[in-house]
Amino acid sequence: MKNCFYPLLVVIAAIQWSNAGTFTTETGNRQLSTSDTIKIKESFRENDIVVNEYLTDRLKPIRANFKRINSITKWSSITKRDIEGESTEGGEAVFYEQKGRLEKISARLYGEMGQVLTEYYLLNGNLSFVFEKIYTYNRPLYYDVKAMKENNDTETFDFKKSEIEENRNYFEKEKLLHVTNSLDCGAPFSSDYIEGEQKRISETFQKLLKLRKEK
Repeated sequence: MKNCFYPLLVVIAAIQWSNAGTFTTETGNRQLSTSDTIKIKESFRENDIVVNEYLTDRLKPIRANFKRINSITKWSSITKRDIEGESTEGGEAVFYEQKGRLEKISARLYGEMGQVLTEYYLLNGNLSFVFEKIYTYNRPLYYDVKAMKENNDTETFDFKKSEIEENRNYFEKEKLLHVTNSLDCGAPFSSDYIEGEQKRISETFQKLLKLRKEK
């Protein structure tokens, strides 16, 4: 992993779930909190960013599928499941189906110092593209004016001041083909890193599929 990722490791460690156990679902509604009103926006009518031209042909169908799915405005079915016990402020998974076929999963995890939105896009029933958005807050979620004054600080919590990291993961025939990161320092990703990321993402994806079947 590249050294420039280090500033966000604390956030990922606090609210990432890839090494966690089985998810717990809740059929009722979660109590409304600050996390419910401050959310990373999902991709909508968005084109993927072309970075490495040498993979253009192989990435083209993945990118086209990403645009197709995130441009859908009316879904046949949308199912939500709560995720509990994986972060300090909880989380939620949303499953999008079109004509009986699962097309997309979005998973959110909230923490006091940040949140993660991960979007999983399927192509012909297989994982195709995974878009991770990681926000690190400027201050803790509940850091208000009183807390600022008590700590002789100059800022309160402000979602717009979050530090943002984006990871784009491209899969071909169920294998992680390519990874890009918005904090890229220029050094190439090692094969060991690619292998580790494939394992992490695939395991989390399988847990989400299992969560989808629970009632």
